[in-house]
This record gives sequence, structure tokens and C-alpha cells, in this order.
Amino acid sequence: TFQRQLQQSDCQNVLMKKVFDTHMLFLQINQSAAALKHVFAALRLFVGKFPSAFFQGQADLCGSLCYEILKCCNHRSRSTQTEASALLYFFMRKNFEFNKQKSIVRSHLQLIKAVSQLIADAGIGGSRFQHSLAIINNFANGDKQMKNVNFPAEVKDLTKRIRTVLMATAQMKEHEKDPEMLVDLQYSLANSYASTPELRRTWLESMAKIHARNGDLSEAAMCYIHIAALIAEYLKRKGKINISKTNCIFINIIIQIN
Repeated sequence: TFQRQLQQSDCQNVLMKKVFDTHMLFLQINQSAAALKHVFAALRLFVGKFPSAFFQGQADLCGSLCYEILKCCNHRSRSTQTEASALLYFFMRKNFEFNKQKSIVRSHLQLIKAVSQLIADAGIGGSRFQHSLAIINNFANGDKQMKNVNFPAEVKDLTKRIRTVLMATAQMKEHEKDPEMLVDLQYSLANSYASTPELRRTWLESMAKIHARNGDLSEAAMCYIHIAALIAEYLKRKGKINISKTNCIFINIIIQIN
């Protein structure tokens, strides 16, 4: 009934946010497995009708949906895990199609961020969650329509990176009282995201906080300079900054650190 209004401004509008929040509410409060099956079906329809809301403009809706679906991937009910995994696979597939079969960069980034958040909020990473990741990989391997494109490889890479984050986080917990080992693990994780500056920046900031907390101010400064370099490089590639301005950024960062 309100499709035209929902599609205004490429689906970036107040009404869309309200409709989306209503959908999310069904995932945020306890539901039976039977009810959740219908919620997942409604969300598949919603994403299918309004992909621009998730894969264009601000990434808030995409991030929120990824968070709630991943939470359901850790559900105690096997049927709910399967439904959530199917919805997540459908979501990534839609992202790939929306990007003209080039990549799933947005869903990849938001899923990794959601995993990092859920580790702290809900303690995911056990056998339930691993089972859901396996289901998603099976969907990708069995999708005949996507056999001749790089989508299955992207899905496999994403699930592999999620497992890397889960393993690294578990190791960090083991070595939380060993600051040097903890930072080494953070650094390895940051390097694994060399191709994803936003996530690399997240882990570098975490490293800087650990160094600062331990009184290692020079090491913290190096982390912040590395972050500044990532941002400057990104802005330069976008044509939003020139070399002289880049130099000014580095000078200002170094002055603030000192």
C-alpha cells in the first residue's frame, strides 16, 4: 500500500525506518519457532522488495538486520538455526545481485562487525553457531544459479573470516593478562583485514587502547599514525584530499599524540 512512500530517497526515509524497526521487534522479543518461521519469510519478502534500504546509502539497517539474524543463528532450536541461515544466505545473495554480481562488500563488513559485537553481547561461537555457518556454506555450494560466478567463493571467504574472528577472540580471552601476547593477536587480526580498512581500523584502535592502558605510549602512537594513514589513503583515492592536506593530517595527529 505504501510502496511508493517507502521507496522515496532510495528507501532512506523515516517511514522505511519505522517499518524496518517493526520487523526487527519480532526478532528482538522471544518468539516460538513456528512464529519465527513466518518472521523470516516476511523478512525475505521485505529484503526482496526493498534492497536499496540495505545495500545503498547508510549501512544502519543492514548492520541491524545482520546482528539480529546472526543472533538467531545461535538459537537453541535447529529449525530456527536453519531458517536464520537460509535468510542470511538470501540476504548475501541479494547483496551480490544488487551489486551487479561484483561483490558482497557491505554484507561482509556488517556481518563481521555484528559478529564482533555479538561475541561481547551473547557469547556466540559454540557448536550451534558453527552449525549455522556450515549450513550457509552448503547453500553456497549447492546453488546452481551461482555456480559460474564468484559468489560461492565470497561466501566461503566470509564464513572463514568469521571463524578467524571467533578463534582470535577466544585466544585473546586466554591471554587477556598477557599484554604482549594480546597485542600480537590483535595485530594478526588487523593484518587479516588489510583489504577492509574499516575493520582494520577497528582492531588498530583496540590495540592502541591496550598499549595506552599499559603505558606503552610510543606503540599507541604508532597505531594511531597507522589509522591516520589508512584514512588519508582512502580520502586520496576518493579524490577528496591532496598530498599537502595529507601531510597536515599526519602533523596534527602526531602533535595531538605528543
